[in-house]
Amino acid sequence: MKKEIMIEWVKIVIGLFIFAFGVHLTIFANIGLSPWDCLGMGISMHTPLNYGVSVTMVSLVVLVIDILLKEKIGFGTVIDALITGNFVQLFNSFNPFELNTHLWSGIGIMVVGFVFMALGMALYMKSEQGCGPRDSLLVGLGRRLPRVPIGIVEVLLWAVVLFLGWLLGGPVGIGTLIGTVGTGIVMQIVYALIRFEPRKLHQRGIAEMVRYMRE
Repeated sequence: MKKEIMIEWVKIVIGLFIFAFGVHLTIFANIGLSPWDCLGMGISMHTPLNYGVSVTMVSLVVLVIDILLKEKIGFGTVIDALITGNFVQLFNSFNPFELNTHLWSGIGIMVVGFVFMALGMALYMKSEQGCGPRDSLLVGLGRRLPRVPIGIVEVLLWAVVLFLGWLLGGPVGIGTLIGTVGTGIVMQIVYALIRFEPRKLHQRGIAEMVRYMRE
């Protein structure tokens, strides 16, 4: 296997580790979860699965939907689906501090979490080995609704996911609203500061990478 591919995979794992720490901070803030995290937490409340395994199961289901939608699936997509939720669970399990109980400190913690999420995503996406399952789902739905702005498609998708999470008892609060609006804003600021433009990347699917490794 080519050395540069191994280095890219290491970068993917490190990026997802940083991203997972950011997600953990948004949970630790204890002021409400983002839609996908709300769904994962809701599932964990009604099954023997912990949060990490629940999120992994959701990611695998979304990954299957991505494949059915014929979206490009890369090694990064699969790695994301398998380990991100478990990384978050690792941080949740070993954090020695009690959950935050104050609104304003919770907002601050959540914003810091967004920064780590953005940095982790940038490192992960630079490998150009596929978007995460959720991002691929958004792109796939967007392609099938060409007359609907992609932002509206995202809002509708998040609304469905949030509704399912709420039905299962997942934590919903002011942090949910902040996460829905603030994640993108913080991400844009961070990417501007580090001069990272994800739309210029050329994501490579598994088949393309296999051919490259055989050369």
